Amino acid sequence: MNGRVAAASGREEGRPSRQINVVLRNQEPPAITHIVGDSQVGPPKTPGHSSLFQELSQELDALVGLDNIKELVFEIYALLQVAQMRSEAGLASGGQAYHMVFKGNPGTGKTTVARIIAKLFQRMGVLSKGHLIEVERADLVGEYIGHTAQKTRDLVKKALGGILFIDEAYSLARGGDKDFGKEAIDTLVKSMEDHRSQFVLILAGYSGEIDYFLMSNPGLPSRFPIQVEFPDYTLDQLLQIAELMAKERDYILMPQAILKLKQHLLLERTEGVHAFSNARYVRNAIEKAVRAQAVRLLNQYESISPGKQELMSLRTEDFKL
Repeated sequence: MNGRVAAASGREEGRPSRQINVVLRNQEPPAITHIVGDSQVGPPKTPGHSSLFQELSQELDALVGLDNIKELVFEIYALLQVAQMRSEAGLASGGQAYHMVFKGNPGTGKTTVARIIAKLFQRMGVLSKGHLIEVERADLVGEYIGHTAQKTRDLVKKALGGILFIDEAYSLARGGDKDFGKEAIDTLVKSMEDHRSQFVLILAGYSGEIDYFLMSNPGLPSRFPIQVEFPDYTLDQLLQIAELMAKERDYILMPQAILKLKQHLLLERTEGVHAFSNARYVRNAIEKAVRAQAVRLLNQYESISPGKQELMSLRTEDFKL
């Protein structure tokens, strides 16, 4: 979620511990299926890494929901930390691949999490730069034979030392064997081998479409050992996000405005014509309300300035949904 938000998710008291499946495939050493749960998340054991862990924790805690994603990021952090300990002890510590697939609907935090992981990898020495290059089909696919391969290689070169994040990656496979998207896929597969350990490739998109995409090339599935689902936000989480987005802009949602937004989100999630875009949809609704409030205040206060509280308040009439 670009400009996507967030906030402390907070776990509900009394909620049973939830098991989250994180699938790790075809790694060196051999693939495993690791099940992580709430009980496994804890503070780092090595004081030297405490500041990095605290920094990551603050960014992760600022995300609404996404408990499984937070657990995955901590799992990667723990793996890297222990790898350093093993190296210092003279033990083998390499062999991990970190290419990932992020599955989920729009607005569920995939880009935000990718940026946090890039920072983690840079600070832990996995990546030299830790930057994020975010691209889509149009950035990779050219207009004639050979053009696509060059465009793709150029983007991989820019991503060396960081993360190449391909949004709606499945669009590369939609045109069939004769489409230039296949050339981009083949070039990416070769680049993952040629530049092994020099960059991380993250593919993102709808779950079903991403699964189809991975089957479009026999070499793809085994190259992405980490695959994780980004669930849709619950209605309560969307409202929490809305209030946080408003707070970041020094606005306050009035109680009746929250109720109106809640009713609208419920309807949009269940009966909307287009795919619901989660936090992205909420952000657009807040920004539209801010514009409507500005018009209302100018019409309402022609000769005097409204007070601070009124300038901050988003009311029911501002949500023209």
